[in-house]
Amino acid sequence: MQFDGLVIEILPDARYRVQLDQGHEIVAYTAGKMKKNRIKTLAGDRVTVEMSPYDLEKGRLVFRHKDERSSGPRPPVRGGQFRRR
Repeated sequence: MQFDGLVIEILPDARYRVQLDQGHEIVAYTAGKMKKNRIKTLAGDRVTVEMSPYDLEKGRLVFRHKDERSSGPRPPVRGGQFRRR
């Protein structure tokens, strides 16, 4: 079963406290593909959680939704501390 939710707290050992859209709070861990691709999840991120029907207190983060604010074009990065020759 998949649900959408909001990360409200980052816990030790790569776990997160997630509040589902239905109002329930669960503890979730990061899926292997998210670890492999180094997808960082912060408090306040919208996520999709996969849960088993047998244990409705635990889940697995399978997707982090992009923030609406960051979807626009980014300003170009201007030169750093080194000059180009």
